Amino acid sequence: MTAPVFVVEAVPGLGSFLLDGSEGRHAVSVKRMRAGEDLVLTDGRGAWADCVVLAAEGKDQLTVQVSGTAVEPEPLPRITVVQALPKGDRGELAVEIMTETGVDAIVPWAASRCITQWKGDRGLKALAKWRATAREAGKQSRRTRFPEVADAMTTKQVAALLAGADFAAVLHEDRDHPSGALADAELPAEGEIVLVVGPEGGVSPEELAAFETAGAKPYRLGHSVLRTSTAGTAATALLLGRTGRWS
Repeated sequence: MTAPVFVVEAVPGLGSFLLDGSEGRHAVSVKRMRAGEDLVLTDGRGAWADCVVLAAEGKDQLTVQVSGTAVEPEPLPRITVVQALPKGDRGELAVEIMTETGVDAIVPWAASRCITQWKGDRGLKALAKWRATAREAGKQSRRTRFPEVADAMTTKQVAALLAGADFAAVLHEDRDHPSGALADAELPAEGEIVLVVGPEGGVSPEELAAFETAGAKPYRLGHSVLRTSTAGTAATALLLGRTGRWS
């Protein structure tokens, strides 16, 4: 079984290291790590260290021996998903599954047809939940480079992001729309891929026009219509396979 992952501010060098605080508590009291077991420390930004547990003390102190360190190179092409704000906890579900699948960045988008709107303290709390979800899902899926969750963007800001991408696509929910299939699109070997996932009500004609002006074309995933909370994951998986990142 792959060694469990714990997050630290900075990956330590070779030698002994004390893991304490919330991560130490999780290791000792939840995972019940014991002497001789393996684990990985990461900063979530690509740096990581192989470790062996030396001793567990109290409820939140784990002493480990760092046996080796490395930095995972940033994968190419980089995949960013612009996710329209779903209802309820479906936003956290989308972030969780996309993180487990391997997306590199997630951008919350306040689309015109979103029922949910992030405003004031509510918006800050929702963004914090998305970021916490990405962190926990990154640990669970044994990643050492967690996806970045950006501040929520407006349609104008998303269009600017799309304009700078090497490949930009808007996932279209209409199976009869004369758009191409994402499975047939010509993809870059490097650079940035940006996908836009609209809300349950779909991307408005005005938004679609703004994105097409920025260089993003509409694409279909298949003949079935996916919910906004699952479309990004399906598209990411398709691209990871087609670009060779899953090979």
